Amino acid sequence: MNNQRWLSQNFFTFFFTWGVFLPYWTGWLVQAKGLTVSEASMVMGFGLLARAVSTMFVFPLVSKYVSNKKVIILFTIASLVVALLYIPLTSFSSLLVMTLLFSAAYPALLPAVESSAASLMQEGNVHYGKARSLGSFGFVVSVLIISMLTASLGEQAILWSMIIGLIAMLIMQFMPGPAVLAVEPVRREALSMKGLLKIKGFPVVLIIVILLQGAHAAYYNYGYIYLQDLQVNPFYIGMIINVAVIFEILYFLKADTFLARWRPSSLLMLAAIGSTLRWILIFMFPNVWVFILSQALHALSFGVAHFAFIRYISKALPKEQIPNAQGIYSALAMSLSAAVLTLIGGALYEIKPGLAFLGMIVCSIPAIFIILLTRKQYKY
Repeated sequence: MNNQRWLSQNFFTFFFTWGVFLPYWTGWLVQAKGLTVSEASMVMGFGLLARAVSTMFVFPLVSKYVSNKKVIILFTIASLVVALLYIPLTSFSSLLVMTLLFSAAYPALLPAVESSAASLMQEGNVHYGKARSLGSFGFVVSVLIISMLTASLGEQAILWSMIIGLIAMLIMQFMPGPAVLAVEPVRREALSMKGLLKIKGFPVVLIIVILLQGAHAAYYNYGYIYLQDLQVNPFYIGMIINVAVIFEILYFLKADTFLARWRPSSLLMLAAIGSTLRWILIFMFPNVWVFILSQALHALSFGVAHFAFIRYISKALPKEQIPNAQGIYSALAMSLSAAVLTLIGGALYEIKPGLAFLGMIVCSIPAIFIILLTRKQYKY
């Protein structure tokens, strides 16, 4: 199979299931499994911790011993088995245990697919942005389909949609794929997580993306509630939230050529400035039209920051270190930083809703200064 097509299809399939998990899993635990909102929140909170541990330690460890393709197969099978085991469960304790297992297995597929993308980029024959844009498109399609299915079939459709998506992803792994992804990794101590952190410039870039991705915590957790506070009709809230994903898709479609000559540090600076502007706009102008306008900046605050990190690791790191880099990025930038900043954002939101968003510049502004102080020294 063509490498570009393989990557695009895998991004689409994974993010289709991500569109089932991210917005709907908590609601499914409440509506279909009978948990209270507080119980479901506790379950998902512990699941987030399991996700962080798995992506930071388990996924890189597995990647040291088996090829990229086998890593995806192993985590897909594990996710599918756990999803099937969910079916008869109803008690809080059993659902907690199963969610811990699912959160340890399923989200690890994200760094697994991203690691495959970075490895293929090193081969020089894929356009990451175009493939990743199909992933974002798959997320949008999934959200729309699940909203229709739950309206007609009930919340049980959420679990079955996840199971079908995982089966489709597993089937794809047994089709012909890029040869480089079937190569077994080199087992060297230098390729440990500790060795990764010794690579010049990587810890600095990691800190920057942790700050920039963590700055989305208020948006991810309180954006929906904020729009409700602005008296927006619930019918339109989903559409407004999807505006950000649409601009993300548009950016990824052109990311491989747009600003192609910019260094990762320049892209990260653009992302940090866009992020800062986004949160200040929402705070200063608390109305729905400015919020919609600020959604366009998601292409900078998230899309450019993410692409800059992928470009950096594909050029600066050896192939065998990419899983470690993806694991630590997924755990710290995409999970733990957001979890910590969600607590800060919640406290600020109770004082004044807009403060939760303004508070996120505590991450984006330091990122700007770190880039200015380090870009020449580390040449990233």
